[in-house]
Amino acid sequence: MRLLFAGTPEVALPSLLALLDSDHDVAAVLTRPDAPRGRGRREAASPVAALARERGIEVLTPSTLRDPETQAAIAALGVDAAPVVAYGALVPPALLAAPPLGWVNLHFSLLPAWRGAAPVQRAIIAGDDLTGATTFLLEEGLDTGPVLGTLTEPIRPTDTAGDLLGRLAHAGAGLLVRTLDALEAGDLRPVPQPADGVSHAPRLEVADARVRWDAPALAVDRLVRGCTPAPGAWTTAPDGSRLKLGPVTPRDDAPDLAPGQVLAGKREVLVGTGSGAVALGRLAPAGRGWMDADAWARGARLDAGARLGEGA
Repeated sequence: MRLLFAGTPEVALPSLLALLDSDHDVAAVLTRPDAPRGRGRREAASPVAALARERGIEVLTPSTLRDPETQAAIAALGVDAAPVVAYGALVPPALLAAPPLGWVNLHFSLLPAWRGAAPVQRAIIAGDDLTGATTFLLEEGLDTGPVLGTLTEPIRPTDTAGDLLGRLAHAGAGLLVRTLDALEAGDLRPVPQPADGVSHAPRLEVADARVRWDAPALAVDRLVRGCTPAPGAWTTAPDGSRLKLGPVTPRDDAPDLAPGQVLAGKREVLVGTGSGAVALGRLAPAGRGWMDADAWARGARLDAGARLGEGA
């Protein structure tokens, strides 16, 4: 089957690689334009574009899919289907019918749960025990199209969003290939999504990643893991500066501490929450790299009763 692959970030690479190793023909890739990337924020091609060019595949990088010339270029490819993995832009109605077998999206949740840009992060933050991946046909609604295939994946107690997304990206690549194989063979019947069980997963902003220490310890743990690695959980240090947080560990045996109150020992740093306490793991003070929490506490010379999260 002749394909147009649409994807942009690193999480799309396992699917592109699986398709390149399959019996299908990836005629071209559609990806977002070059953008500032990495720590230096230098203009660079997307991971999908870089891999496609390495493999000698045509790369399309339009700034919009509504441009008639872009739509004509996609139609001229004559593809049978267009698999999509984290492309990063909506496909307009004028293009949805261009491939005869449709745009087949790989989404990292069990739809209709967690429709939107951050399904993995939102599932962890909500405390879900189980998630998965879904292949479905794109339509005008946001992640509302009929389902073609699914797989399930447990959420482990220490999973960060990065951990879970990595597993789903690799498992989902196989699901995407199987879906396209079945579509080509005429063995799939799209199933409409149920009306019940709908939840939404809007993109996480930096403000969403701020830890509220009056929340229970388990909620703090889930928020930090769900925001790791991006957008990155944070709080404010006692001096008001921003403090990035890596995953924490809820502690049932900790002494009573007020929300945000810090108790620094020789080997661990505890912080009170609305219910119990958590032990800090690694953190990054403003303008500095990641370090163990006990090293930070020694350097910060915290006063007795010092609290996190009180500054702006």
